[in-house]
Amino acid sequence: MEIETHSISISTKGNCDIIDITDRVSDLVTHNNFIDGNVLVFAGGSTAGITTVEYEPGLLKDYPKFFDRIAPTNINYEHDNTWHDGNGHSHVRAAIQGASLTIPFSKGRMLLGTWQQIIFVDFDNRSRRREITVQITGKKI
Repeated sequence: MEIETHSISISTKGNCDIIDITDRVSDLVTHNNFIDGNVLVFAGGSTAGITTVEYEPGLLKDYPKFFDRIAPTNINYEHDNTWHDGNGHSHVRAAIQGASLTIPFSKGRMLLGTWQQIIFVDFDNRSRRREITVQITGKKI
């Protein structure tokens, strides 16, 4: 059993920017000769998250609207009263979303569904450079 840790670096626009990282994660599994195991994808920081969706135009509109309903930007957050950075909603959204996801793989391919992609969501209120940790555990060729 081997364990390797890699990083994916991305630039985001913030404000619920959704980025498909499926191919980048898959490339790390295959280019590092893993055949069977699990890949953990982790968003470092407290204003971003990782999940899977069908990465299509309708959901790319629906997903931000969903978060606008459950953690609106235009209400008072105690975090903002403390730090005055206006991103209290970002922290709440990221906590709801979750920071990591584990995907099994077999024969060098992630076992995602046909319409299932891995997405990184940046909930912060500004653009940022983000590092995503990808830890692969499994058997190699």
